Amino acid sequence: MLTPLLISLGIIAARLLDVSIGVVRTVAIVQGHRGRAFALAFFEVLIWVLMVSRVILTVQEHPWYAIPYALGFALGNWLGMVVVARLGSGHTVVRVFSRKGDEMAAALRDQGITVTVFDGRGRDGPVQMLFIETRSRGSKRVIELARGVDPTCYHVVADIRSTSSSAH
Repeated sequence: MLTPLLISLGIIAARLLDVSIGVVRTVAIVQGHRGRAFALAFFEVLIWVLMVSRVILTVQEHPWYAIPYALGFALGNWLGMVVVARLGSGHTVVRVFSRKGDEMAAALRDQGITVTVFDGRGRDGPVQMLFIETRSRGSKRVIELARGVDPTCYHVVADIRSTSSSAH
């Protein structure tokens, strides 16, 4: 009974590792980090070929190994997302739409956050859009500060792949 348990734990560990690496690799590709994506892809597939492919061969004899395989896959996705969130590598743009744009911009600037404000016209009249570029891990703080000024504001967060500046 101990051997199937150890094998199951090994399956979970292998899937946890290769899938979480795959999640981080996918984000690296989207962010344009070719070298990082290359290295992660190498180790992801190496783990898969050495460990996970063996499990696939034994599933016909031991169909219950599909359970730890699926569990490891699900946990690997979760862990990969946690790692990506913790790394917070990259930048995001937070766009906030509010009728209290000037007040919100002042509050954000008081916290050292750079904000650009655009006037616009929404369905119900004048509205302002605040454009804030921040590190990925800082977007949650920006949203909390914005909601502190206007709890009904609408926000959009988007990853930035690249930026340019006219400054030389």
